[in-house]
Amino acid sequence: MTPTDLQQDLERVFAHIEDNRQTYLQRLIEYLRHPSISAYGEGIEEVAVYLVGWLKQMGFQADLQPTPGWPMVLGRRLDAPGKTTVLFYGHYDVQPPDPLEAWVSPPFEPTIRNQRIYARGAGDNKGQHFANLLALEALLAVYGALPCNVIVLLEGEEETGSPHIQDFIHTHKAEIPADLAIISDGPVDNSGQPCIGFGVRGVVSFELRTRGANSDLHSGNWGGIAPNPLWRLVHLLSTMKNEQGQITIAGFYDQVRPPTEQEQLALSRLPVDIAAVKRELDLAHFDAPLERPFFERLSFWPTLTINGLHGGYGGPGSKTVLPHEAVVKCDARLVADQSVEEIRAKIAAHVARYGPEVEFVWQDGMEPSKTRLDSPYAEPIRQAILAAQGEEPLLVPCMGGSLPTYVFTKTLGVPAFSVPYANADEANHAPNENLEIERFIKGIKTGAAMLLQLGLLPSASQAR
Repeated sequence: MTPTDLQQDLERVFAHIEDNRQTYLQRLIEYLRHPSISAYGEGIEEVAVYLVGWLKQMGFQADLQPTPGWPMVLGRRLDAPGKTTVLFYGHYDVQPPDPLEAWVSPPFEPTIRNQRIYARGAGDNKGQHFANLLALEALLAVYGALPCNVIVLLEGEEETGSPHIQDFIHTHKAEIPADLAIISDGPVDNSGQPCIGFGVRGVVSFELRTRGANSDLHSGNWGGIAPNPLWRLVHLLSTMKNEQGQITIAGFYDQVRPPTEQEQLALSRLPVDIAAVKRELDLAHFDAPLERPFFERLSFWPTLTINGLHGGYGGPGSKTVLPHEAVVKCDARLVADQSVEEIRAKIAAHVARYGPEVEFVWQDGMEPSKTRLDSPYAEPIRQAILAAQGEEPLLVPCMGGSLPTYVFTKTLGVPAFSVPYANADEANHAPNENLEIERFIKGIKTGAAMLLQLGLLPSASQAR
């Protein structure tokens, strides 16, 4: 295919999408009417069955794949031999809508205001994976075939931490012969520019618990006699991170690698107004070390965070109590090439050494994920976004938060790219979640353009 042929193909499918934008919008509204709340299972089965039916109508081999929790929706259309196989991942479950009184319009009665659709799931993630499914439908309507092989994987447990996706991917590797994964989730950059995410940080969560006497005591009668569990935790925490911002757990930074020159260049191009951020958060300065660049903090450095310290009395006025127990909740964000098991073991060893009377209570973890900026799939995705949205996308080496993309890069062994369609103020997880209508339409165009661009490449297995 020549560049002229590709441009003509893009123009044809973009025109089809524009001609059908009102139909697509009404179909999204109907989709958002159906709750699919994984926290307590409302509507999960109905929405999953609907998605399987739609995929089958588009000629996909599709079914519900059971897990110990809610099912996966897996669809495959592998009728382009020798061409790239793209995996589109999304999740059909949504957050609970509470608090209901904070919604301007009911969360499952989609409402259009100010050129946005307001509904639970509009941005996270129904509106975004719906755009990619409509892209498939548009390509089939215009050409009668897809330009490459496509696998669709829609999860029903992302909002509860994706507890079963790793085992599912490991067990079903043979059924998921993907060359790359594309995840359309989360918002675009705060500037409004489109972006391509190449990685996410991992996370581990844990508690530290300790006890003193068998009940709270009078601090005058027993202070200086009975040990204070809160002080015990404070002393232990002070051995884990110093005032210079360094995490002082032995070996914590052993696997941390600095950014490459290409990654440094990408970071330097990410827009941020430092003064405005400080004003918005009412901060005099950022956390130590003060000289560390803004985006380097989020992409290439791990963290150790105290989420909450509890014990004794915290109500109004004074209560001179010596608490009998205390607990601190913590998380650590991980970067490549750290692992959950490595950091769990190092934190546990540190607690055993410096706080032998403190119990280390493991909660859960998610591995970091990383794809190289020079992946052969990066340029076609960049060109597709530029063609569909008319803007050059920002390249984000690693996002600060965590997503289960490690199941693609590590378990499945393929590069993974985040291509979000939602506006930066989508209010995901909050009341009045929303999606700009124009971004939804651009998302459909982007999904189609990515498949057209990637369809020009041979499959990775054939290239080998």
